[in-house]
Amino acid sequence: MRSIWNGAISFGLVSIPIKLVNATENHSVSFRQIHTADGGRIRYRKVCELDGEELTADEIGKAYEADDGSMIPITDEDLAALPLPTAKTIDIVAFVPLDSIDPLQMGAAYYLVAGGPTAAKPYTLLREALKRSRRVAIAKFALRGRERLGMLRVVGDAIAMHGLLWPDEIRSYEGAAPETSVTVRDAELDLADTLMDTLGEVEMDSLHDDYREAVEELIAAKTSGEEAPAQPAADAGAGKVIDLMSALEKSVRAAKSTRGEEGEEGEGAAGTGDGEDAEVRELRPGGRRKADAKGGGGGAHTKAETEKPKSAQKKATSGRAAPKKAAAKRTTAKKTAAKKTTAKKSSAGGTSARSSSSKKTAAGSGASGTRGKKRASA
Repeated sequence: MRSIWNGAISFGLVSIPIKLVNATENHSVSFRQIHTADGGRIRYRKVCELDGEELTADEIGKAYEADDGSMIPITDEDLAALPLPTAKTIDIVAFVPLDSIDPLQMGAAYYLVAGGPTAAKPYTLLREALKRSRRVAIAKFALRGRERLGMLRVVGDAIAMHGLLWPDEIRSYEGAAPETSVTVRDAELDLADTLMDTLGEVEMDSLHDDYREAVEELIAAKTSGEEAPAQPAADAGAGKVIDLMSALEKSVRAAKSTRGEEGEEGEGAAGTGDGEDAEVRELRPGGRRKADAKGGGGGAHTKAETEKPKSAQKKATSGRAAPKKAAAKRTTAKKTAAKKTTAKKSSAGGTSARSSSSKKTAAGSGASGTRGKKRASA
């Protein structure tokens, strides 16, 4: 591995010669800019805006642009003369627990390579001290013209260093969190926990860049003059607002199916009993009481009743609806008869009076007849 910086680790009075090498590499597919009309490469030339001349690297220097737009030249000699003790030294300033470092601060990663046989002993000493203390070292170092902050930790038999952002370079999270007040129910948290347990852990080595592989296949196909391979369409449902509980339940079932746990779908908080997709709706306040009142207070059904064929359910529904329709017809007939009687009374008042008198006479004769029957029986 090619070193990008040579210096030493300052560990108290102990100096450890080291070389700094990159611990990561970029596998992304890079592209060039071309002229779409003829495929010619687009290149950038460094041209002075005052005289229009193209310049070489030796003719280009550094400058700081002031607020008024003027340029203040800064030479390499000016920078080298600055009192920077970390110019060639990784200066360890403290040892702290790893969990005290905010992951937001972590940047590029490097390996610290012992610089020769004489560095092996102090290098191993620092490595074993970090292992036993279960802490990391915080250090300052200078790289590419500026002082930086770093974190040293043990990786296998080597010491790695992560570049850290300075604390004032971390932005506040304000404005990133939702401003709307949201309440998360325990049932939703239980399903989320079940989903996390079902997904479980993953071997990091098994993860790979699907997009890069697709780009490489596309390039290979175009190079050989073949047709580009068809790629699966993007998920059309992405971004849609759906029922949260239903989405969690389906996610749990999908995760179990992927891991070969189809037989366990009916168990636990996420099971629906029959494995079919269920639409889950949140009950409004009082909704359960209304449903119980309509159903006679019984909310439970047997499995046989739940699994009736749709045709049988339709017949049962039509059979229950028939008495209701007949009762409705009788009620309508009674109302119609009552209306006709009222109309007759209003149109023939005299007749109603005579009818009332005759009813009284009939009532009297009926009463005397009843008394006679009682004497005869006695």
